[in-house]
Amino acid sequence: MNQEAESKEEKPTWPPVDNAAPPTPQPHVNLPVPTTPQGPPVNQGMEFELPLELQQQGWKKFWSKREKRPYFWNKLTAESLWEIPVLKPQFDPITDPLGICHAPPPQAVAPGPVPGPHAMPVAKRRPSEELAGPQAKRFVLAGPWDLDIPTNVIIIERAPCIYMHSHPEIEAYRCGLLSKLRQCYQELCHSRESIDAPKESFNRWLMERKVIDTGYDPLLPSNCYPEISLSMYKEIMNDIPIKLVRPKFTGDARKQLSRYAEAAKKIMESRNAENESRKVVKWNVDETFQWLRKTVGATYDDFQDRLGHLKQQCQPHLTETVKSSVEGICMKIYNLSCDYARKVREKANSILKEQVLGELPSAPLQIHGARKVWCYPVQFTVGCPRMPVVEYLPDRDQALLRYQGDTLAINATHLQKLEHLYRHNCFDDRKFELFIPRVWCVLKRYATFMGVYPSSSTSSADSHETQRALPVAALECLNRAFGVTFECFASPLSCYFRQYCSAFADCDSYFGSRGSFLKLKAVSGSFVCHPPYCEELMEASVNHMERLLSDSPEPLSFVVLVPDYREPTPTALVRLESSQFKRKQVTIPAYEHEFRHGFQHVLNKTELNVRSPHGTVIVWLQNTSGHQRWEPTEDRVQALLETFRPGRERDRDKRELLSPTRQSNATGTEAEPAKDVLVH
Repeated sequence: MNQEAESKEEKPTWPPVDNAAPPTPQPHVNLPVPTTPQGPPVNQGMEFELPLELQQQGWKKFWSKREKRPYFWNKLTAESLWEIPVLKPQFDPITDPLGICHAPPPQAVAPGPVPGPHAMPVAKRRPSEELAGPQAKRFVLAGPWDLDIPTNVIIIERAPCIYMHSHPEIEAYRCGLLSKLRQCYQELCHSRESIDAPKESFNRWLMERKVIDTGYDPLLPSNCYPEISLSMYKEIMNDIPIKLVRPKFTGDARKQLSRYAEAAKKIMESRNAENESRKVVKWNVDETFQWLRKTVGATYDDFQDRLGHLKQQCQPHLTETVKSSVEGICMKIYNLSCDYARKVREKANSILKEQVLGELPSAPLQIHGARKVWCYPVQFTVGCPRMPVVEYLPDRDQALLRYQGDTLAINATHLQKLEHLYRHNCFDDRKFELFIPRVWCVLKRYATFMGVYPSSSTSSADSHETQRALPVAALECLNRAFGVTFECFASPLSCYFRQYCSAFADCDSYFGSRGSFLKLKAVSGSFVCHPPYCEELMEASVNHMERLLSDSPEPLSFVVLVPDYREPTPTALVRLESSQFKRKQVTIPAYEHEFRHGFQHVLNKTELNVRSPHGTVIVWLQNTSGHQRWEPTEDRVQALLETFRPGRERDRDKRELLSPTRQSNATGTEAEPAKDVLVH
């Protein structure tokens, strides 16, 4: 018998195929990253010496040099045998009640010659054994995604992250502190400024802080400069003395003008304001009250004009008066966040010490002599601690995961999606023993980050724009027309491709996350970039893309989507429109296109699509070689715009139901020219 099984197969995928004789498994962080050539990844063959059913259960055949005879080793259970193993049942309802660990039954094949060294298997157990060509999908997972699209992204090798592995106890503790911090923000705004905390302000503060945060917690900001958040400061100041909204009726406009005048007067009387500012505000407020008493039959526009004049006269003085108080709110929230992050770290280190796993690193690690590699998921510096039990409760079309009385829901289809992503990207849990606890951590993290705990009764009006995803038809077109295989901003719950960047590298890495996009050093590839609507994050993303395009001569392309806000025009949009790498720009008008709901993992299909209340600008940023390879021609652009039309995704789902064998990237109809689209 030959000894080819002792040599490792060279593949441009991550991690390397475990095809060597059974050594002691290496720690998770020490896995070598292979140097890869340019061009699309190629799936190479390997020799099969055992029946496929045994290979699916983890058995491999090796040659013993000492005994001069073959032996068999199971890479899943670390069991060694001299005799050929007996095929065990693939599904045990006691040890594997979810059916997660069992392989799909082998498919029947036509009789033919004995498989050779490069024979194609008919069923797949592990992604490292994926030997079929790019056209042979061997595990079809129904849903609004395509997880079998291979990546074309090459990056610079990166150091492992310093975060702790997901752990339900730590996650529950961290999320409890963050909820407490969110409540403290509301109480500070109410007690000090007599206003409610601005809507979504805390979420935007989290995103703005993470752009500049160099701390050691994946969620809580702990090392930021400047310490006072400019975005939080502006949003609080904009609601002082009261939050202004566009009134529906004339009576509402009159009432809002009166409330603004009373609140402005109260602030100046109760604060230590300068005499000149006090006089200016008092004079304008008294004049407004006299106008309200004398004026009869004023129109809606009259009240709005009067309010605009009053705000213009009083707001500078109000801002100067409450400046120190608002800065104190921002500073206290940041200091509390640092304190909470320290407590979480201490608790995590205590668990690691109990299990003799060391401590978390205090500073990011560095890699010397980094190489170009195929993009791979985030790795960790420390081992994974033992996990507590998380209950799994199936409930019709949903699954309920419960830990210490905290129950989180997820649709059954999305749970299957996470299982598929887990197979592709998790390398330290081949037996899926940690799968359910890690899914609970993901659900807990995103529910806490959004500040809500969505259920199946959540309406589309409650959607948070930070988690909206592109329509499936648009992502299919981006892959087909522009070679896109990577999402710069997604999550395990909302991603379409297997490769994506997300906000939380620690809990998302098992499901394919490549970490923060701002830390991804891409060399080549085609990306779609749809950042959350946070101005600081969008601007940082545009700066990062321009740096990558400037540094790389290899094909690199970004299809960027940002909201069309013109008053005031965001800096990110200005940077995009003036970028030297801009190849094309189009604008889709408001209410003429849809996005997918941010809570798609718990909603029904009828609630998934949300009309966009604002326009969306699409910009193609490409270097020279990227433009030559993925040029945004008129036909390609028009085909993409057509996929955003309302109802296209529902039509796509109907066609798939009528034709289940249809490929997922089919459009079904010829693209029509999009109307009312501004092309620059």
